[in-house]
Amino acid sequence: MNAIGLIEITGLVAAIEALDAMLKAADVEFLTWEKRLGGRLVTVIVKGEVSAVQEAISTGKVRADEITRAVAWAVIPSPHPETMRMISISASKISNNRLGGINEF
Repeated sequence: MNAIGLIEITGLVAAIEALDAMLKAADVEFLTWEKRLGGRLVTVIVKGEVSAVQEAISTGKVRADEITRAVAWAVIPSPHPETMRMISISASKISNNRLGGINEF
C-alpha cells in the first residue's frame, strides 16, 4: 500500500454506489467507512497504489455527483503510521458489527 483515498459523500446510497464504482474501476481495497449526521455524510476510505487510489477517487466522485454530491476527497501518498492507526481504530469499530452472509452474492 502506497496511498489511502478518502471521499466524503452526501447520503449512504450514493456512498455505496461510489464505493462499488471505485472498487470496479481500480485495484484498491476498501478499508473502512464512517457515517455522520445520521448517514447524511459518509466517508469511504480505500487503499492501494497511488495511481489506483487516484483513479478510484476520481471515479467515486463522478458516481457520487451523479446521485447527490461528493463533499470532499483526498489522496494521501505514504500516510503516516499514526494516520493509519486512526483509520484502523475506525475499522475495528465496524468490524465488530459486520453482518454475516454479506459475501454470499
